[in-house]
Amino acid sequence: MKIIKTLSFLAVAVGCASHAMAADFSFDRPGAGFGTGITPVGKLAWEQGLPSASYSEARVDGQKVKTTTLNADMLFRTGLAEDLELQLGWQGPAWSQTKAAGRRIEEHGLGDVSIGLKKAIDLNDDKLSMAVLAEAILATGNDEFSNGDDIYSLSSAVAYDYNDLISTSLTMRYEVQNSDWAVSAVPTIEYKIAGNLSGFSEFFFRKAESEEKEYALGTGLIYAVNDRLQLDASVGVDLNGAYKGYQSGLGVSYLF
Repeated sequence: MKIIKTLSFLAVAVGCASHAMAADFSFDRPGAGFGTGITPVGKLAWEQGLPSASYSEARVDGQKVKTTTLNADMLFRTGLAEDLELQLGWQGPAWSQTKAAGRRIEEHGLGDVSIGLKKAIDLNDDKLSMAVLAEAILATGNDEFSNGDDIYSLSSAVAYDYNDLISTSLTMRYEVQNSDWAVSAVPTIEYKIAGNLSGFSEFFFRKAESEEKEYALGTGLIYAVNDRLQLDASVGVDLNGAYKGYQSGLGVSYLF
């Protein structure tokens, strides 16, 4: 029943989009947003974290708690039509270490899986492109590395190419988890540095129901080895107050 419900949500959400023409293919790594390109029909894109890492500090019952997490997240994308792709994701194997009150606890396990449909939207503009993504994250992972409840989301990405050197994009994400809503916004700027090397910078904002607003900054480098292979490295920092929070990641993406 869970799979039928998920597929029905994806079909309805993507079906609301208008007729589309796909933008040039691009990988969705790295960053919190996603690109507007669609994987060509008959091709498979594999986007792999090597791994992704996060570090956070919080205070619980008067004690400072430090948590470090590593996970080898992955995403598979394949084209179903010129303007439509299927996405299958997995947060992968994960490891965490928590330090508090002189104690150290290590845990390991598996993360949640996700399924999504991304559809390109034709805006009749050579420099402006758009895509929508309907996604379901299924809480199939171990308790320590799972969201607890399924998350259903509908996101949109709009990208504008100023010239061959600079492009900008805005990703908006609306999600619901156990009847609680949340909204995220991720404005991003991408820029060529030299040759096949480029960079990106982004600002992340999220507001969940009955929770404080979240802010973060991220930046990274992308190296296109060729038309099929991409390497990336990124770092990010939370801006949520007195407690520290950092993210980093290395990744490789390949188009089969």
